[in-house]
Amino acid sequence: MASTASPKLPDYLSPEILLNPEKREFPKFDVVRLLHTVFEPTKNCKVCILLDFDEPAGHIKDFAFLNEEGFPIQKNAYNYFYLPLQNGAMEKLGMTGGEVFAYRYTRGSNLDLADEVWDTSGNLLSLDKDIYPHYDLILCISTWSATAPLTAKSKEHGFRGATLHGLNDVILNSGLSVDYREVSRDAEKIRLALTNADRIEIDFELEDGRVLTATLGLDKQDAQKSHGLCLGEKPDIANLPAGEVYFVPTDANGQFPMKYEDGTLGVLDVKDRCIYRSTLIEGNQQTIDDHNARLADDPMTGTLGELGFGTQVLPVSYADIQDEKVLGTCHLATGRDDHLGGDILPDMFKKHENATHDDILFAPHKTPNFNLSQVRMIRGDQHEVLINDFRPSQYLMDALAK
Repeated sequence: MASTASPKLPDYLSPEILLNPEKREFPKFDVVRLLHTVFEPTKNCKVCILLDFDEPAGHIKDFAFLNEEGFPIQKNAYNYFYLPLQNGAMEKLGMTGGEVFAYRYTRGSNLDLADEVWDTSGNLLSLDKDIYPHYDLILCISTWSATAPLTAKSKEHGFRGATLHGLNDVILNSGLSVDYREVSRDAEKIRLALTNADRIEIDFELEDGRVLTATLGLDKQDAQKSHGLCLGEKPDIANLPAGEVYFVPTDANGQFPMKYEDGTLGVLDVKDRCIYRSTLIEGNQQTIDDHNARLADDPMTGTLGELGFGTQVLPVSYADIQDEKVLGTCHLATGRDDHLGGDILPDMFKKHENATHDDILFAPHKTPNFNLSQVRMIRGDQHEVLINDFRPSQYLMDALAK
């Protein structure tokens, strides 16, 4: 008789670890393992590292930033990527190069990079002429995400790479220490569970008892995945840590809450895929007024360009690049989405500095003032709960068990 036992979930998807992801054990970070897994093949690839600074010429010359206060991301890049590459990792991977270059802060998520870049001797170079055409793998370890602009440049110049903005110790020891073959498999299972959905409905419960609902139209599109593998020689950019399934909404209506950087809470009203108004819940009215003024001045800044779901079990890193990849969370994003296959392009914004891609993460540590009470998928006659109270539903767990 055939066995009817359910497939066994891996230990990192056990109920205990799901409830306490900080208890999950990870192997020690190993740049050779990471780059080999993500970029196979690496043999004969020429690699470089891009860093960002407020004044690149001075900070990068002779690695001056190592003796200056601050720059934790850049110092992690030096200690965990540059030094290992120079001390045997490139030889093991069959790679060459290993140079470091610095560009100027963009001061916005996914804004285009200026062409000016400096080497460690202080020489001024051009990204388009001196870097992009001459490297096979480009690792961008930066303060602000550069995934969108580097995705466009990779297609133009034919390189592969990874963006690793906000790199901190928690990310190094968890989100970058996982086996990305496992991450890819889990992301694909959830992608198949969500693909071709008609719409997603999200309920948010506020502290005063109100429930806000946002409905995202998806028009039966194929779900996409950010899974961390950038294999072969096809131009592509991996956003690390990876582990999400995402859509480009075709429509959006309703309301959802927003926690601003200063802690102010507001309710955002959405119609026809665009945020058109913010209303204060608590905090600073000026923050709300400033957002409304920005929406009025450049309505494209309120366009919803992404709906994403985390697929990994990871500890909180307090950096959205990892925390949006956690199973049981979801995120929306406003602004450009051309790097996701969407139709919102940088030149559609009134000002260059507005052409960002800004994630709005809903996670217990990030938004403790409201609950992600339920997320539902409608796909034809199929209605499935995806998330309850920041926890993956049985439907998603069954998909992961397949």
